Formats: sequence, C-alpha cells, structure tokens
Amino acid sequence: MSRPIVGIIGNSYLMNDQYPTHAGGTMNSDAVSNVSDCIPLLIPADPRYVTVDELLDVCDGFLLTGGRPNVHPEEYGEAATAAHGDFDRARDAITLPLIRACVARGQPFLGICRGFQEVNVALGGTLYPEIRDLPGRQNHRMPPDGTLEEKFALRHVVTLTEGGVFHRLFGAPEVMTNTLHGQGIKAVGKNIVVDGCAADGTPEAIYVKDAPGFTLSVQWHPEWDAGNDPVSRPLFEAFGEAVRAWTQCGRKGQLQRTA
Repeated sequence: MSRPIVGIIGNSYLMNDQYPTHAGGTMNSDAVSNVSDCIPLLIPADPRYVTVDELLDVCDGFLLTGGRPNVHPEEYGEAATAAHGDFDRARDAITLPLIRACVARGQPFLGICRGFQEVNVALGGTLYPEIRDLPGRQNHRMPPDGTLEEKFALRHVVTLTEGGVFHRLFGAPEVMTNTLHGQGIKAVGKNIVVDGCAADGTPEAIYVKDAPGFTLSVQWHPEWDAGNDPVSRPLFEAFGEAVRAWTQCGRKGQLQRTA
C-alpha cells in the first residue's frame, strides 16, 4: 500500500536574481517522508498553475511551510507598510482558501511559521508586522550570521496550556524551540485557540477549535532536525497519523457525500 501524499507549499524565488523558481527546503521533505511517513509533494502555490479543488483531490494533507515573504496585510484589512516586508500574493491566493477548505472538510494540515500566520489570517485574524518593535517583546528573528545549525538552534521556551493539546502531545508544560520570524499574531482568528506562548506573550502554538481534522500550527520551525528533536518528532508523527486517518476515513466520507 502506497504512503499518503502531503502537499508541501512551495515558495517563489528568483534563482541568480533572474530565473523564476518554485522551491521548498529539503528539511520539509525529510520530515514529511522520514518522520510523518508520507510522500512529500512540492506544490507551486500559484493559482495560474493549480486550484484549491485540485490540491484537495490530489493531496491527503498539507504542510504550510515558512517563507520569507509575508501574508499581504490587505488579507486582514490593513494597508501595507515598509515594516510588512515582501509579499507573495500568489501564495496568499492558494493557501488562505485552502486552509478554510481543509478546516471545513477535516483534511489535515500542519502550519509552520508563515503557515502558522496564514492559518490565523485565513480565519479572520490579524498580524503584527514586526514583533521586535513592540514594547516588552523579544527579537524573534533569525540570527543574521552563523551556520545553519546556529540559526536553527533552540533559543527560547514556549509555555503550553496545562492539559492542552500541545501539552498532551509533547508530554511537558514547557518546550524549547528555535525562532526565525519577524511577524506574529495580533488579533486571534475565529475559533483559533492559542495553546502556547513565548515568555514575552507572543503566540507560538495554535489549533482550530472544533475542527474535525488536524490543524496544529506552530510559529517555530520544527522541520529542523525533526527526526531527533524531542518536540519536532512527536509533532510530525502525529501529523502523519492524522494524514493516514484521513486517507482511510475522511476521504472516503468526502467521496460518499459527493457521490
């Protein structure tokens, strides 16, 4: 029996400043394949090439990856400023309706960094353009220098809701995570439950209340060293279990309802 397919949201880049590409970090594919035990399939997140309905049919679950461009503030009713950074409107056009469809269908997704922020925006939430500019907040951005290991090193504690979803999953009330983001949740979207925060109050772990499927999302990057990290591994394992459950039950239910 073949493994289920996880669509990995790709990002748009210019290779050598002139050749357009869709790309995804190999650590995402490694985590999906070797920890979640699913087939990683890179998605060109652009409505010129794919539709949400096509993706829902082809993929069993989705990994909403991190990425340098941010969700455009028009998606949550605000004007763009220099602090909002770069954007990828094509990705916005795919991921935001995809998230809403997955929530409604019970189709599993795991949100990471930008993906975490997309989940909040898709359900009506808003974002701060720059966390480090807020009074009392830490600088959550990636260190500008150093090796990849140094940039993805564990840097702060996330405190989880006692007895909550993430507490039960990780088996601890606090976990150490890396941090490589500039933006963060401002107003929480409809049915979004903040289940973990950094010491400065920045939301770091969320899920969608009463959603029929897996909707766990984190502000950090668990794909780094996912096979060995005691926090990343159970998260990707649980995601893989949810994707397999969807292929066995959820997808069959969708087919029966549309027959």
